Amino acid sequence: MSYEKQPSDEARDALVRIAYGGMAAHTLGAAARMGIVDLIGDGERGADELAKECAAEPQAMGRLLRSLAGLGLLVERSPGTFATTPAGALLHSDHPESLRSFSRMFTDPTILRAWELLDDSVRTGRPSFDTAFGQDFFGYLAQQPQLSADFNAAMGQATRDTAALVPAAYDFGRFRTVADIGGGDGTLLAPILQAHPGLRGILFDSSEGLAQAGTRLADEGLDGRCSLVAGDFFATAPEGADLYLLKSVIHDWNDEQCTTILRHCRQAIPDDGRLLIIEPVLPPVVAPSASGVDPSEAGVLYLSDLNMLVNVEGRERTRDDFDQLCRAAGFALRTVIPLPEPNRFCLIEAEPV
Repeated sequence: MSYEKQPSDEARDALVRIAYGGMAAHTLGAAARMGIVDLIGDGERGADELAKECAAEPQAMGRLLRSLAGLGLLVERSPGTFATTPAGALLHSDHPESLRSFSRMFTDPTILRAWELLDDSVRTGRPSFDTAFGQDFFGYLAQQPQLSADFNAAMGQATRDTAALVPAAYDFGRFRTVADIGGGDGTLLAPILQAHPGLRGILFDSSEGLAQAGTRLADEGLDGRCSLVAGDFFATAPEGADLYLLKSVIHDWNDEQCTTILRHCRQAIPDDGRLLIIEPVLPPVVAPSASGVDPSEAGVLYLSDLNMLVNVEGRERTRDDFDQLCRAAGFALRTVIPLPEPNRFCLIEAEPV
């Protein structure tokens, strides 16, 4: 293999940015944990003021703030005085589209520890989380109430943008009851019910997953139209619905586990019912154009795929992969509807056979 004697500046910069990516994530995590953006608010704050409120060393605080400015999350309006950018404002707890919990969770040492052992996961095909912590991710989460609450909040924040699009992207009005399997706090189910007043809901998850659901549904005025059912989707699925919905569930598990989950849905679903899986869909392994991976469109999806590998033994999947899972569980995949860009999720509809 031949190399250019002098790599381009663009090539060097691309590699250096990737190498520094972990440091950027830790910088983001520190800002989220310390509540920097909450303290700045809508105005401007000086580094010394913020250091005092955070019980931090002033010079170190200034260095953190300048690093956040370098990442595009803050802007230095005058020497030592900072304000938030639109991206940085998403770290504010009260922002309607806040990603603070999401940022805290995905920069938490619990998540990042497994990534340190990525090469082990690649060699074995098994989650390195189990090696690092001596048990699987969800078992560990169940024993950590605060981390579990952060995880639920992070998943809710990650779901919110998709939840805003789904009610208008699919014909929910033809159904009587929708069961959201693994639906957490109801972030997805609530807007569906609000958009379709004749629809009733069943929110099905573990007791930990449902911990914040009652409050959310009550706040949305939906507690009278939605039942909370605690259970294990590896053991059963609730009866009484004609639409079974799973968002960001299938990618958490291996093929055998996914087939078990979907078979329980098949046992509960009526013959005229439907299954709706909401997940990203990877491009075909061999694209018709034979152009391979497009990092501008799918880079984040492939990182998510590795995250599923190291933490939970799951994976992101292609349309063919979803088709095989559905057939193995007694469903026929009918349509795949991409949500409007830049959202990366698709509505994957299947019917019982």
